[in-house]
Amino acid sequence: MKNTNLESEKDYITAYQNKGYTHNFMMVNHQLVSTDTKKAYYPIDVQVVAEHRFEGMSNPADMSVLYVIETKSGCKGTVLANYSPTSNTTTAEFFKAVPKENISQIANILGVEL
Repeated sequence: MKNTNLESEKDYITAYQNKGYTHNFMMVNHQLVSTDTKKAYYPIDVQVVAEHRFEGMSNPADMSVLYVIETKSGCKGTVLANYSPTSNTTTAEFFKAVPKENISQIANILGVEL
């Protein structure tokens, strides 16, 4: 059953923060770095536990993906990646390199596989 109160990336991020996914991450030198702890992670260190795709309001080619992740060290948080035609591909490359066995929808707040 879809939660109709969740419409934007911000709504989803807030909902996941309320469930304990509070860390924020950024890409630095092809590694995912926690802005809280400054610890760096490689794709093998990350579990993607939910993923949500959003299309741009005015241009469907402007897409973003919200990755909900857990790291081997126990950090839980979100990464919002922009996939527009002009975006940097470093984040996309990182998440493509996450091993398939580290990707699931077990924490998806919608309760459905996407």
